[in-house]
Amino acid sequence: MTRKSFVVCIVSVFLIFGGNTSAQEGNWTHFRGSDLSAIASVGKAPLKWTDDSGFRWKTEIQGKGWSSPVVYGNQIWVTTATEDGMELFAVCLDFQTGKIMHNIKVFAPEKPLRKHNINSFATPTPCVEKNFVYVHYGSLGTACINTNTGAIVWSRTDLKCEHVQGPASSPVIYKNLLILHYEGTDVRFIVGLDKATGKTVWKTDRPEEPYVPLPKIGTKAYITPLVINVGGRDQLISNGSAVCIAYDPLTGNEIWRVIRGAESTVSMPFTEKGIVYFYTGFMVDTDGSQFSEMLAVNPAGRGDVTKTNVIWRKRLEPMQLLTPIIKDGLIYTVDTKNNMICIDASTGDDIWTARQRANFNASPVLAAGNIYFFSIRGEGLVLKPGRKYDVVAQNQLSDQIWATPAFIRNAMIIRTDKYIGRIE
Repeated sequence: MTRKSFVVCIVSVFLIFGGNTSAQEGNWTHFRGSDLSAIASVGKAPLKWTDDSGFRWKTEIQGKGWSSPVVYGNQIWVTTATEDGMELFAVCLDFQTGKIMHNIKVFAPEKPLRKHNINSFATPTPCVEKNFVYVHYGSLGTACINTNTGAIVWSRTDLKCEHVQGPASSPVIYKNLLILHYEGTDVRFIVGLDKATGKTVWKTDRPEEPYVPLPKIGTKAYITPLVINVGGRDQLISNGSAVCIAYDPLTGNEIWRVIRGAESTVSMPFTEKGIVYFYTGFMVDTDGSQFSEMLAVNPAGRGDVTKTNVIWRKRLEPMQLLTPIIKDGLIYTVDTKNNMICIDASTGDDIWTARQRANFNASPVLAAGNIYFFSIRGEGLVLKPGRKYDVVAQNQLSDQIWATPAFIRNAMIIRTDKYIGRIE
């Protein structure tokens, strides 16, 4: 679609999270890193690995889970579940050795949820800070665990929505809050919990009117929200299946919204240089064809800014699953037809495309000057960022990769469908 002609007011946007900033350094505390940007603060990162080389250790993980590893101090945390979803676990590994330090059964639901065949019952990524890790399984439950003892500090099983295809939204720590996104075919809300007690501090229902035109199956979403700072005020950016909304993260009050009528959003929002970018889920054209859009939005507004603050819209293949990475004005992504694309962040125009052999569901990460992509067939593709397609290295594992790796202390912590491994 055409680019808006108004001049964009560039605002200062920074990712803001609770806790001491120095405590975040050297750790990987959330999905896509401590600031959810997928840009790792490492001087080195591995370029070559195979099943038999490059690994310092591998540790088999029971059950099935697509949650990404998070790291704090000498601990790596992931979640997993039995195939039927009747037992949900939190697993802690030693960063140096890969030895399992804690293997905690957190929940045993009375009945399982439905899920998509490519999803798992342990897809949401935990978030971790000093002394505590927060594990989330969507409607199956949320819990805080003491990382020193493995004891469950608090748990909640009363927050629910009809996911239909299983849980996927990851929790976010913001100051004294744990923020969760629930968007099902029945109810849709954002909630801020007191991270020390698990009690609800605020809960905000998403507005009903943007969802009215959608079929019921399309009113669900699976995104992880993002916190940014706009003109000195923090905003919680949550793009659901019908509307992207910016909330005050301390109160849950709405600041602005962009309505676009899409369905079943998965990819989380991302930001650079004062602009917010996000995917829709899938939309249906007048001829019945399906597609998604990527939008660029100026977040300095109030109320419904659909007609005033959308800078550009770009039509893409439907149902984007991974979250793109943005660096120096270039967006890197892979669509559902296996096309790797570099997009100009100022215009939405394609700079280059490169056809790939497999689906890439794990989100890319920028580490030590290169961008790392991982396919479900175990491929690890390393690219040099820039305005041409420049492959630095190609790697292959025999196992599947669905989770986004962590890059920390010049090592890569990778999760396959069978194990966690440390590659150096």
